[in-house]
Amino acid sequence: MSFNDFGTATAWGEPEQQPGDIVKDAIRKEQILKEIAAAQSDLQALVARVRSVQSDVDKLASENSTLQMYIDNLTMQMAKRK
Repeated sequence: MSFNDFGTATAWGEPEQQPGDIVKDAIRKEQILKEIAAAQSDLQALVARVRSVQSDVDKLASENSTLQMYIDNLTMQMAKRK
């Protein structure tokens, strides 16, 4: 049993990288970064849409409240007339 190559061996289970692997890894990382950027862009668009819809919901809720007060006032006026 020889320990002459002990310091130069790679870690257990770690494959030695081939020159082509570095290029493949770089291409894969670039693709992943592009996918992440696209997902972030989609997320920003969704957040903008959610804010727009929330604004519409708030406006409609306010209008509903105003209409409910109007209906309540009309109901009280009709009750007083009887």
